[in-house]
Amino acid sequence: MIGRLLRSYRSMRLGTRLALGLGALALVVFAVVGTALTTYMRDYLSAQLDDQLGLAQTAQSKSIEQTGTLQGKKYYRWYYAVYDVSNGTPVLRKPEESSDLPTDIGALTAVARAQLAAGTEVLRTSDLTGEGEYRLRGCAVEPGVVLVSGAPMDSIDDTVRRLVTVQVVAFGLALLALVVFGRRLLRNGLEPLSDMARTAHGIASHNLTESAARLPLRAAKRGGGPEVEELRTAFNTMLEHIDDSLAVRAEAEQRLRRFVADASHELRTPLMSVRGYADLFQYAAANHPEERDRHLARLRAEAARMGVLLDDLLLLARLDAAEVEAPLRLEDTDLTELVREAADAFRAAHPGHPLTVTTGPEPVPLRLDPVRIRQVLDNLLTNAAVHTPAGTPVSVTVTVTARSVSVSVADHGLGIPPGDRARVFDRFYRVDKARSRDRGGSGLGLSVARALVEAHSGTIGLDKGPTATTSFTLTLPRNPPPDHTGT
Repeated sequence: MIGRLLRSYRSMRLGTRLALGLGALALVVFAVVGTALTTYMRDYLSAQLDDQLGLAQTAQSKSIEQTGTLQGKKYYRWYYAVYDVSNGTPVLRKPEESSDLPTDIGALTAVARAQLAAGTEVLRTSDLTGEGEYRLRGCAVEPGVVLVSGAPMDSIDDTVRRLVTVQVVAFGLALLALVVFGRRLLRNGLEPLSDMARTAHGIASHNLTESAARLPLRAAKRGGGPEVEELRTAFNTMLEHIDDSLAVRAEAEQRLRRFVADASHELRTPLMSVRGYADLFQYAAANHPEERDRHLARLRAEAARMGVLLDDLLLLARLDAAEVEAPLRLEDTDLTELVREAADAFRAAHPGHPLTVTTGPEPVPLRLDPVRIRQVLDNLLTNAAVHTPAGTPVSVTVTVTARSVSVSVADHGLGIPPGDRARVFDRFYRVDKARSRDRGGSGLGLSVARALVEAHSGTIGLDKGPTATTSFTLTLPRNPPPDHTGT
């Protein structure tokens, strides 16, 4: 039975359980308050009755002293007994009226004996046979005479019973109102929590396996106090983070699909070329030996191009995976000298593009991988030559600050259209939509450059400027001076 009640209680909603808990607590409080109030009222009325007995006996004692009998006003249903002391034993005097004494006077005689023994007034509550509870008081009128008076306590009991009845009704109504209205208030206060629960159920039924999945649900119900508001804010913030994570996942999946499609496209073309030249070589080499060298050269070129593409993909994969052994071999290098070497190689390979190099007179020592940074510089310079007509000037500028070193590579060619500027660093993305391989390569050069620069804790970006100008700037952090690492 108890177990079933406990299970029923646990299955109730939180608002109902809180309302019942408040009701039980209020019931305990009402019981304590009612008991204390009832006890106080009974004691107060009993004290008043004792005072009345004392005042009445004071007047009656004077009457007994003066006339020897009880005279004056007598209260209804009060009892009076006068005892003469004979040899230490109280002896009842004949009452003035028969109604002054109850049927059983044993309780009154016992009070008289107690007064004689105590030598002072005695108060006692006794149950008189057939009369109910009486408050008895015994006092000495004069030496050898004891007066015992008794007052009924049924009026006190009636008053206390009415008080208890009023308390039970009032506390019962108050308890009922507390449970009913408290349940309503709690339900309103907990409504935001219910809204969060409904939102959570909605999220649970939402298909999150789709790549474009989003969470349109939010806990919008306000109220419930600061704590519930904090919980609602945290809940919605968590949903925002989940939304962002889903968006990032969807974007990553789309990029992965695009990457796989572009990689497949890029690898399929040289593979088809290799297969085609192999077929031509098989059927034409024996009859036309002069074509053998040409076909072998094309095979080598396509294989080399495919090897470069695979090397770039492998390098990007290693950089993306953040391997413990990153593909960098750091050493102390003069960046200015590295820029000059790249400039000399550019002049030799592209004599039709005048190149201007601006560097400071002092060397700029940095700890970097010279091969990889040279690869970045060569890529930027080659792009400036490939994507501009002959005669277009190209400039390289080295800027040194206290914390970083920047290298800007700019050309004054046709520039990059505004719609393509935000995607020039995407993998396999080429401004040339025709994907011609004599201009534009595989579209991995800038992606590799950005990954290498970021691996050096640097940045690379396309500068904002005139539409007819293309300027890339890579920034590398400077090494702390040696005297700053000690003291």
